[in-house]
Amino acid sequence: MCKATLSMLLFGLFGLLALPMTTRAGDGDPVSPTVTVTAKKEPVVKKLDKTVYNVSDLPRAANGSGQDVLQSTPEISVTADGQISVKGNPQVTVLVDGKPTAMMSGSSDERAVALQTMSGADIASIEVITNPSAAYNANGGAILNIVLKRNRKPGAHAQVQASASDQGLWNAGASGDVTGEHISVHGKLAFRHDGTEKFRQSEVDWNNPLTGQAGQTLQASEVFVHRVVDSAALGVDYALGGFDTLSLSARHDARRSRPMFDVRNEVGTSAARTIFHRISTGPNEQSDDSASLAYTHQDDGTALKAMVQRSATTGLVDKSYRDSFVEPALATGYSRGATRWARRLTQATIDWSRGQWGMGLDTQEKTDDLDNYQASVDPWTGGETPDPETTNRYAVTTTVSAAYLTDRISQGKWELLLGGRAERMGLRVRPVQGITPTGHWQAFNPSMHLKYAVSDKTGLTLSYRRSLQMPDPRDLNPFITYVDAQNLSRGNPGLRPQRLSAWEAGANTEAAHLNGGLGVFYRDSTDTVLDARSFTVDNVLLTSRQNGGRARSAGMTGSLDWTPDQKLRAGMDAGVYRVVLDTPDLSGLVRQDGISGYVNLRAGYRAGHDDVSLDAHGQSGGMTPLGRYGATSSLNLTWRHRLTRTLSLTVNGNDILDGSKRRYRTDTRTFRQTGFDHFVARRIYVGFIKKIE
Repeated sequence: MCKATLSMLLFGLFGLLALPMTTRAGDGDPVSPTVTVTAKKEPVVKKLDKTVYNVSDLPRAANGSGQDVLQSTPEISVTADGQISVKGNPQVTVLVDGKPTAMMSGSSDERAVALQTMSGADIASIEVITNPSAAYNANGGAILNIVLKRNRKPGAHAQVQASASDQGLWNAGASGDVTGEHISVHGKLAFRHDGTEKFRQSEVDWNNPLTGQAGQTLQASEVFVHRVVDSAALGVDYALGGFDTLSLSARHDARRSRPMFDVRNEVGTSAARTIFHRISTGPNEQSDDSASLAYTHQDDGTALKAMVQRSATTGLVDKSYRDSFVEPALATGYSRGATRWARRLTQATIDWSRGQWGMGLDTQEKTDDLDNYQASVDPWTGGETPDPETTNRYAVTTTVSAAYLTDRISQGKWELLLGGRAERMGLRVRPVQGITPTGHWQAFNPSMHLKYAVSDKTGLTLSYRRSLQMPDPRDLNPFITYVDAQNLSRGNPGLRPQRLSAWEAGANTEAAHLNGGLGVFYRDSTDTVLDARSFTVDNVLLTSRQNGGRARSAGMTGSLDWTPDQKLRAGMDAGVYRVVLDTPDLSGLVRQDGISGYVNLRAGYRAGHDDVSLDAHGQSGGMTPLGRYGATSSLNLTWRHRLTRTLSLTVNGNDILDGSKRRYRTDTRTFRQTGFDHFVARRIYVGFIKKIE
């Protein structure tokens, strides 16, 4: 979407705000994953199968991103590079307004960029579902549902916000809504100049046991990735009557950057040593679009919702580079490379509930088109010679058809939510040339959530869920993909879904000004997907994927919140867990056993026109299938000052102690690697929010 189109949408949005409107009393809100901001909401609402955290008034959200909001939410751990875990579980599905989208259904790196460029001021609440019921397509893990703000108060309202930091980073946005007798219109426009400074270093020692050859590779790089982000959203709710509502929503996001990568390489074997700089300047681009249509009916004791949604994302990562040789002195080498992808997700759902019963149908089809290109370039003529091994194109289509049934049973102090989800999954890999691998799986996955009310203030809970996790489409690539001169990657189109199950038990209690809980969990994963390494005839490391591992974890979590009065608030949540990984390697089964943990601290003080809040986060080191990674930390401070009833100033200090550097190590018979990634998150943002009522 061009800026001219965004300007026209902005003009139209504020034109709507000027329309005279009338109101009608007695209209109920439709059954919808969005929220109505009409009164002060409870900061935390604990339900049988999820916990809802109200973040609409979170000071850090005013200048922050979606990632900042998630990081400030209890039970969630987010690293500086956007890797998410919930109570130590790294298998996380992110929904927006209760729906999956193409931009959140990609790799963890794609999802991280989407969250880093989403405005935190748009988010009303975060729903944390650690052990989802059968009503959800959990895809093997926990669920985070990002619920966006929507104001249905009668009349016209608007909000303008902007913030800025150093190194040319800033963001600005405007949102508004108009609610009349039968129709409600809401929209938003935003522009963001975001960025991340990255330092990376890696040392690899490889050994080919078949030939006895060995070598070493050293890499180091520093880059600041500046991203330009444009986004727009528009929604309309139309009341068909006292019980029926039709809703239409659409959203567009576009991101682009031209990072200047200069990676210093030292490559050595027993026979030779080479030093060179690999320089690349992009561009990198991504565009996301989504639209949904929903019908809701809500009557006494009955609720029906039907929804159809279409979302798509397209992207380009340009890997073109030039190699400038330091030792030995060689002519500069040039290469043209790029990876393009397009993802399309279509979903249709029907959910019905009456009294204690609920049931639904869910169909999804997701297609990932991936195009990899790699060619050497003649510096004199500019002619390109494609590499047939690393130039390829393929598509992966994943289909899911599911039906679920839930029954909520209440008897005295007991409350039980039983569920069952029957799923049929299909997977088809379609290379441009060659065979078309296909696979189909059927599964019945039960769920159970039990609560016993010891008293009005104390409750005990127990839950269980079994589910499947589909492979990442990039792991299904039947071709070789270029990584760098010493590393190639190839997927495995024969991968199967991972099978996961989880148990959780907990106790929650409330006392004067205190709210706390303790919990234990056990998770088991079989057919776990992991790396498989080999060497080409040229002694280049080739990394592929295979099923065959197993992961188990068990641990304890706890939380405590203290609110002695309306001014002061403090809290913490933490977890410690043991992880056991069984991973096949060339030398046989490798077993790793270790302890990991996390802690989140938060405090705030509100007096008069000022609100000061602090949140701190720490994650211990942990294990990967054949290695380990180091600890990280983050300390964030926010000050918000209300200048007038409708104007406020906010200052954010992010990652004050610069604790985002993470070390890692991989140790196998053929491949040993040590290094670190440092995604610099330390930054100060100054911004304001102006409400127009």
